[in-house]
Amino acid sequence: MNLTCRHLPGATLITVAGQVDTTSSARLEDYIHQHHRNLSDDLVFDASRMAFLDSSGLAVLLATATLARGHGAVVHVAGLQATPARLLNVTGARQAVTVHDRLDEAIAAAGSARRDSPS
Repeated sequence: MNLTCRHLPGATLITVAGQVDTTSSARLEDYIHQHHRNLSDDLVFDASRMAFLDSSGLAVLLATATLARGHGAVVHVAGLQATPARLLNVTGARQAVTVHDRLDEAIAAAGSARRDSPS
């Protein structure tokens, strides 16, 4: 699994490439905690190169979504491949995150949520 991070206005973008399973999910969780500096910022996951997601990776995603929601933020997932998308659909986890077909849509939605909130 390869992970990269970019900080955007009002959001943290994490790109996940490869497989997220029992051997790598703890590393993903640690990476999120290290790089998501402002808990009120939305999290955007570029999952377009994430070929596999198992239940341990799903647990990390759901825990992240719960934490984000508690701070008024949203978790956006973009570009899901068929196998991870099926897991989110079958388990109902898709309701806990906002899923986008394309990364640019997810980034725009994260930025849009910040522009629409009252100052």
